[in-house]
Amino acid sequence: MTHMMRACSALIAVALGLVVAAAPATAQNAPQCVVSGVPSGWGVNSTGYIQIDSGGSCMFSVNIAGEILSSSVSQNPAHGTLQQLNVSSFLYTSQAGYRGGDAFSVQATGKSQTSSGASIITINATLQ
Repeated sequence: MTHMMRACSALIAVALGLVVAAAPATAQNAPQCVVSGVPSGWGVNSTGYIQIDSGGSCMFSVNIAGEILSSSVSQNPAHGTLQQLNVSSFLYTSQAGYRGGDAFSVQATGKSQTSSGASIITINATLQ
């Protein structure tokens, strides 16, 4: 390989790396949100907390024991987006350049051996 071909290959690799690095997160490559707080049972509301980089994404899963019958976004975030992926998973993407607090809520209905009903799960996010 000539010096010119190596230089062109290096430039292409750098350009491709920049494109991959700049690509928005998708559900397939987004990490799980690390949620602190205690999940409740069905029919009881709960609150959780996450920290995420400004412009970052993570997947949030409804983690209440039992069967999830339905779910929906009940409050959209003010400084990001929340996309429902399926009955138990949501993709949160924080607003690039914003640092501070954000919040969103998900309503889920389900049942277990000990409880049933609708629960609202509010997530308070700190964007760093």
